[in-house]
Amino acid sequence: MRLKRPSIPYIIWMAVFTMIPIVLIIYSSFTDRSGNFTLESFIKAFGYHEVFLRSLWIAFISTVICLVLAYPLGYFMSRQRKSIQNTLTMVIMIPMWMNFLLRIYAWVTLLQNGGPIDTMLSLLGIHTTLIGNQGAVILGMVYEYLPFMVLPLYTVMAKIDNRLIEAAEDLGSNRLTVMRKVVFPLSIPGIISGITMVFVPSASTFLVAQYLGGVNDIMIGDVIDRIFWSDQNTGSAIALILMVAIFIFLIILNFFGDEEAIA
Repeated sequence: MRLKRPSIPYIIWMAVFTMIPIVLIIYSSFTDRSGNFTLESFIKAFGYHEVFLRSLWIAFISTVICLVLAYPLGYFMSRQRKSIQNTLTMVIMIPMWMNFLLRIYAWVTLLQNGGPIDTMLSLLGIHTTLIGNQGAVILGMVYEYLPFMVLPLYTVMAKIDNRLIEAAEDLGSNRLTVMRKVVFPLSIPGIISGITMVFVPSASTFLVAQYLGGVNDIMIGDVIDRIFWSDQNTGSAIALILMVAIFIFLIILNFFGDEEAIA
């Protein structure tokens, strides 16, 4: 097949910044520092299985919470006038213009002992630790990735023809039935896109757990960041295992999406 000239820059970009790094990670995973073939890196990598499972669990919980919060928000936005839709979209996107690390620092300031939220709770007689636990990590993840769930849902729902909803209501369907029989099936592509855009970065993210979590809340992205430069082979093996796990997740997710489309 002959390549068109406009596609050549994209192919070069993918080769240099996607395929070559993946090949290097695979090579480093199956070799030692001398370049000899070995599986020792994978043996060391599986020693972090608890951290790996914890990361997937936190990513799963964060994705579910994002979906629960984003679905009604996306539907609400899609039913508004175009000017209001644009305003709400801008409001959701504004935090994304700020540096990722600065947003984490903001939550550290809010949740730390003696911070604004802790002070208000203390005035109400509630004394608890808001930071340094898994709940704080999940809160930070939801805040960071909620826009990535809202926008795909809003985009898909905004394309739903109002006449379909009106027809269902004219036939006697209440709001719950309309949501279940009309809106939800048509919004499946947005749900799949949102889950993909939230779960994948959540499972591999780092820094959030370092600043908001405790010693036992470290995630697999933090492990890779910590050991990569001292043990590049093991770091590559962990990254490869995570990559394969996410790839399998995406295949399963797309399979259910295709099944829904066929149905």
